[in-house]
Amino acid sequence: MSNNHTNSSTQPDLNDQMQVRRDKMNKLSEQGIAPFGHRFDRTDTSKTLNDKYGQSTKEELAEDKHNVTLAGRVTAKRGSGKAGFVDILDRFGTIQGYARQDELGESAYDLYTSLDLGDFIGIHGYVIKTDTDELTIRITQLEFLSKALRPLPDKFHGLTNQESIYRKRYLDLIANRDSFNRFMQVTQIKRAVREYLDNQGYIEVDTPVLQTQAGGAEARPFITSSNALDIPLYLRIATELYLKRLIVGGFEKVYELGKDFRNEGIDTRHNPEFNMIEVYTAYTDYNDVMDLTENIFRYTARKLHGDGHITYQGTPIDLESPYKRIHMVDAVKEVTGIDFWKKMSVEDARKLADENDVEYEDYWTVGHFINAFFEDKVQDTLVDPTFIYGHPVEISPLAKKNPKDGRFTDRFELYINGNEYGNAFTELNDPVDQRQRFEAQDAERDAGNEEAHGIDEDYLEAMEYGMPPTGGLGIGIDRMTMLLTDAPSIRDVMLFPTMRPNE
Repeated sequence: MSNNHTNSSTQPDLNDQMQVRRDKMNKLSEQGIAPFGHRFDRTDTSKTLNDKYGQSTKEELAEDKHNVTLAGRVTAKRGSGKAGFVDILDRFGTIQGYARQDELGESAYDLYTSLDLGDFIGIHGYVIKTDTDELTIRITQLEFLSKALRPLPDKFHGLTNQESIYRKRYLDLIANRDSFNRFMQVTQIKRAVREYLDNQGYIEVDTPVLQTQAGGAEARPFITSSNALDIPLYLRIATELYLKRLIVGGFEKVYELGKDFRNEGIDTRHNPEFNMIEVYTAYTDYNDVMDLTENIFRYTARKLHGDGHITYQGTPIDLESPYKRIHMVDAVKEVTGIDFWKKMSVEDARKLADENDVEYEDYWTVGHFINAFFEDKVQDTLVDPTFIYGHPVEISPLAKKNPKDGRFTDRFELYINGNEYGNAFTELNDPVDQRQRFEAQDAERDAGNEEAHGIDEDYLEAMEYGMPPTGGLGIGIDRMTMLLTDAPSIRDVMLFPTMRPNE
């Protein structure tokens, strides 16, 4: 295979720096050096070297040479003449290399001096400490691994343009170590959630992303189609209805952590594609699920931070202590003085909404107004972890009615610092009631609610075979990650958030 990388007629316009790098690429080829390298075996990383030798003295390292092999990206070069220092970045961090012409040889040292920031190299050498006590690899051999044809962001210490950070995450990860570490924590959080549930005997499963009917939540779906089946398909908005089919099938304790898709707005807390975990437990109710939710958050926070005392955007949050639990109607009454326990007409509720500047839709019933008062007047006041339970039946088509007051359901949402982090309920397992709820939702859709749930006949059939009493839970993993990593936007915890394409 030819190593000739001469610019072709299709080469895009190049600035001076890019042209210099391509010239160096061609020179490497002429010297018989592959500009884009080959397999390289390394014995250590920056982390293992610091773990092994970080506490050693300069004299100890000089007395007993430790030969190592390391690889990574060049992020800084210092020095001139016949000696110099280079910073090499790998997955765990940066370590310094020290190159001398008399030790490397003239041709290898010329290769070293020609390095650009962003190039990948492999080095062999031994561990020393400098006069400033910095752990360093004294380079005895150097191997070129890959040429960077574009310069790294200016002032390597930070890619600051927020648009570029989201569009070019790879540069953000190179330039911003805090961002790199946050995404390592994203993985830790998912692992901790799975670990907790696995230890409790739950089974992780996969359910369809492409569905013939979008269900399990109130949201507008993305619509596609199957050429083979000649039918419309929907990207799932939730995993709920398939997971509950598995409860019918006898799984008893089941969960799925994966992607959902909702064709709705984009802001600091919403992205059309997002990570959700849903958990279903047979023979439990929403009170048990509150305990489960507390334990998941507490366990994950401890795994990440050592305990559940965190700070989010300057606000101290206590995830360790028991979480407050309050009925939605009582929460509204505490803040506004309005008592929705009293039965009232839709006209009375509209009047209250007008008096309190709460916007509403023509098709709303009293239950919709209760929820609107909560969201408008109460939600932002909830700083410490709080379970709001007792949602009106009109907005909870999949939740079981409260046996003492059928206007409300055995459902809760978890709020922290004014934001919702979890949604759960005692699952509706009565197929007759479920059909009536679906029909009511269908009527709402006809009245203008585009997010209302449709009638899912296949799910109703599954329920008719018998579904045990079940507690269900959904947690937005991205929001949870924002909380635990102190990230201000959901885009800061998504490697590649949804963006409008550049022209």
